[in-house]
Amino acid sequence: MTGTDHAAERGVDPRTVGRRRFLGYVLAAPTLMAAAELVTAPDARADIPSPEITELIDLNDVMTAAALPTSGLITVEVHHDGTVSFALPRAEVGQGITTSTAMLIAEELDVPLERVRVTLADARPELLFNQLTGASNTTISTYTPVRVAAAVARGRLLEAAAVRLGASVGELTLKAGVVTGPAGRSVGIGELSAKAAGARTQQVAVDLKPREQFTVIGKPHGRVDALAAVTGRKQFAMDLAVPDAEPTMVCRPPTINGTVGSVANIAEVRGMSGVTDVVTISTGVAVRAKTFGQCIDGVRALRVSWEPGSAEGASDETVLKRLRAAELPLGLPPLTSSVEGDFTFYFRSNSALETNCAVADVRPDRAEIWSSLKAPIVAKEAIAAKLGLPLGAVTVHVTEGGGSFGRKLFFDAALEAVEISRKIGKPVKLMWHRADDSRQGRVHPMATSRVRIAHLGNTVLSYKQRHTSVSTDLSHGLGEIFTALAAKLPVGDIGFSQTFFQLSQSMPYDFGANSRLLSETDKSFNTGSMRSVYSPDATCARELVVDRLATKLGKDPYRFRRDFLRDDRSRAVLEKVAEVGEWGRPMPAGTAQGIAFHSEYHAVSAVLVEIDCRPETVDRPIRDGVAGPRVTRAVAAVDVGLAVNPRGLEAQMMGCVMDGIAMTLTSSLHLRDGHFLEASWDNYFYTRQWNTPPRLDIIIMPTTTGKPGGAGELGVAASMAAVACAYGRATGTMPTSFPINHGTLSFDPKPTVPPIPDSPTDGLDHVR
Repeated sequence: MTGTDHAAERGVDPRTVGRRRFLGYVLAAPTLMAAAELVTAPDARADIPSPEITELIDLNDVMTAAALPTSGLITVEVHHDGTVSFALPRAEVGQGITTSTAMLIAEELDVPLERVRVTLADARPELLFNQLTGASNTTISTYTPVRVAAAVARGRLLEAAAVRLGASVGELTLKAGVVTGPAGRSVGIGELSAKAAGARTQQVAVDLKPREQFTVIGKPHGRVDALAAVTGRKQFAMDLAVPDAEPTMVCRPPTINGTVGSVANIAEVRGMSGVTDVVTISTGVAVRAKTFGQCIDGVRALRVSWEPGSAEGASDETVLKRLRAAELPLGLPPLTSSVEGDFTFYFRSNSALETNCAVADVRPDRAEIWSSLKAPIVAKEAIAAKLGLPLGAVTVHVTEGGGSFGRKLFFDAALEAVEISRKIGKPVKLMWHRADDSRQGRVHPMATSRVRIAHLGNTVLSYKQRHTSVSTDLSHGLGEIFTALAAKLPVGDIGFSQTFFQLSQSMPYDFGANSRLLSETDKSFNTGSMRSVYSPDATCARELVVDRLATKLGKDPYRFRRDFLRDDRSRAVLEKVAEVGEWGRPMPAGTAQGIAFHSEYHAVSAVLVEIDCRPETVDRPIRDGVAGPRVTRAVAAVDVGLAVNPRGLEAQMMGCVMDGIAMTLTSSLHLRDGHFLEASWDNYFYTRQWNTPPRLDIIIMPTTTGKPGGAGELGVAASMAAVACAYGRATGTMPTSFPINHGTLSFDPKPTVPPIPDSPTDGLDHVR
């Protein structure tokens, strides 16, 4: 039966379901519960005169299509007290999606934002791909279903109020959670929630608000959890008071993925003050104690004989050699003129400010886990398989997380906590040490990228890019999406990583025939889908070669890009940063501007920066840190189609700019003898205050498409590329190795045995 026939059979005329009219359900429940209808994904357009895959379908489209069939399983509920609740099947890790989701509900239901309660849903296997957070997809995929569910609830409330107030629905108004009739009589939605509830599930059609009537969506709002965050009341995994769950940490190997050979003093450590349990597990030796300080003492006291790890003896140099051997050819040199670039990108840490952690309570017949998880269904399935329990006997609670950037797509802490709890028969509150995350956690893969642009005079004939990377682990759920939808994707018979690469990379310029290929090698490392995955490195390489071509042709880098960009929307963001950033203004020798462009997931961005590479700046003394060049100004303009919460988007872009500065100038891991030298944030140099631009402008462009595009990762690639281009213009030499300060080891590496370094002093000896 076709979708049209099916709709007709249920008494709904499919011709009434248009651009603003949607189908939804009132669910059988004691209080009002509403959900969106299951609808089919829009067909891929076949009329786009472009060879670009991402203009037909991109990674975000794939994730949205995968989530759509279960969108009707997430519900909006109106309670007796007039509040509205929604269990969001995505992970809030600081990006602000609980706020933007609450705004969608407040808009369609006409209730005050402070009366909307958005929580995080437990792992629900029936949601399938609708409970996977990544690729800037949350707002795109939930924008319509959440609004439809809220609109269904609104319609039912008005119908119930019409009976209560003795008026027709057309005579009623719903505002601020109160329904008012023609005679001034009113009733709150809480009083109507039971009357509006459905005795049986039934289908209804609703109209969504037109954009010109929005009073919440598109307006700047502070985060709904801001007060809880600044007053310390916000609950993360380690804040939970799970009965009998005691602090637990793991003594880890000195090399990546090493294993325990033997332990000489388990009984001695087990007898230390506060220690309750010491047990060998697959990843090390776990210590459970009354406090985390006692856990650290126990870990440091252990004498373990370790077996070699998966990257035994590896270094930056050996990994680079493997990458070179795996590079795909660019092909024969063109018969016309060309410009080329060859770039190296070192490993980067994927640690979040909230270190890896989980709480687990495993019993013989059941298990309960609490952790910040972006793929909780996959975690639940893996835990059930590990324990040999039915899926229904495993409960996985998703807690809010203090950062992720892809890190929490992996659930290694949850798996460890489960293993420890099962072995000792007690609940555990597992926390990784910061050294654990730096040395054994997830990393952005080391990579090389080669670019060639062929041209004839001022005409660009072709663009080729060959990106080679240490293998990216996609076992967190994205690979399953590609498998499920493989037959519908226009990418041929290629693997997960190549599919991911092709669907996440775009060519925004009219550069003739273009090809981008990925080659991956070496699965020795714990890698992850770090924020924007391949895009920062691939875009940085492209934009540097674009600068090189503009210079060769005697063109201004900004105007050269503007002339070759494919569409007006892209040109608008580039023109805006050039205008606000005063592109081309006179600057002292050793300083320069850089400009770059990036597009992804139906959104576009441009960034302009100014950098100071003068000796007095580069060589300024920084205690135990990297000084180097400083970005003194940054201007970022983004067009995400429709910004649900412009204030939240602005904060996202600020973080993206800081990411880009770090990746270009200071942020990397140093691999030596099978382990990373960095052991915490004190020697992993993400953008510090001394490298933060004193002036930062974020410009949110007016709504263009009328619907949200991807925002969470959008600004990283353009920021990294703009800083790299500025550095090249300021020094007269195009950078080819990133970060540019990777060769500067400004700290004394902490030992790997014991794996947890001494606690730092209180810092008073450094006060000036």
